[in-house]
Amino acid sequence: MKFTFCPHCGRRLIQKEIGDEGLMPFCQQCSVPLWETFTTSVICAVVNEYKEVALLRQGYVSENHYVCVAGIMKPGESAEDAARREVREELGLPVEKLTYIRSYPYEKKEMLMLGFRADVRKAELKLSREVDAAEWVPLRDTPGKLREGGIAWQLVASVAGNPV
Repeated sequence: MKFTFCPHCGRRLIQKEIGDEGLMPFCQQCSVPLWETFTTSVICAVVNEYKEVALLRQGYVSENHYVCVAGIMKPGESAEDAARREVREELGLPVEKLTYIRSYPYEKKEMLMLGFRADVRKAELKLSREVDAAEWVPLRDTPGKLREGGIAWQLVASVAGNPV
């Protein structure tokens, strides 16, 4: 998000030189620089003991490809807590082990996605209302189901031992 007006007092911002940052939006009234902001989210490759990954269908995300469990972090929530919550909400599964993989900038949505491997026991998937369908897919069979080069594709490739 790029600021034009101060979110604290509502005044129009000016451009001011701020150290190594260069010209930045600055509120003269509040005497505060306003950095561009982005949303932080988590994305999880949910893997069971049979080396299968849970892939989801969510029409509002993609009509053509499967996706991984993902969601926005809530204020005061750690990335790990958000990942566990999203897996529980979207698939109804408790996470037994959580491993951070890497971060993925998603410029199109002004978002930073923190990627995790979430190990679970295979069980019936209890889907939330925001998930149209989900299925267990062997890791080796995932490349054609995910959008090539996309963040879910990169995450699953890393989890499968084929980092991009």
